[in-house]
Amino acid sequence: MGAWSADPFGNDSAADWAWELDDATDWTSVQELLTSVLDKNPEDIDDDTSTLVIAAAEAVAHGLGRPTQSDTYTESVQAFVKRVPAPTADLITTAAQALDVAASPRGDLAELWADSDSGQEWEAVVAQVRAALSHR
Repeated sequence: MGAWSADPFGNDSAADWAWELDDATDWTSVQELLTSVLDKNPEDIDDDTSTLVIAAAEAVAHGLGRPTQSDTYTESVQAFVKRVPAPTADLITTAAQALDVAASPRGDLAELWADSDSGQEWEAVVAQVRAALSHR
């Protein structure tokens, strides 16, 4: 998994994905990532994809001014949200729905975290991202 923390950008995949936002000029890439899991069964989504979806949901939380993680791993996200419009209501809803799929207890990522010593911490982080997206 390449994770050093339970934070949304506390792993190799999400940190690498954040750098991709350096060239983004709108929410299209975030939206595409989030919608890619909406019609899937959580058991059919690999842990890497779920990790990226959680990071994308956190990017939306940043766009709302309610980040759950703000550190050197989120600098690209912070710069991105400063240069694009705020996320739309539809994007916020999509992010919340995608987060539920990606963090489902039936998914590979949740199973990996459940088998680790940081499973409860990861669940708390997901709950924080969910709360940031639902607070309108």
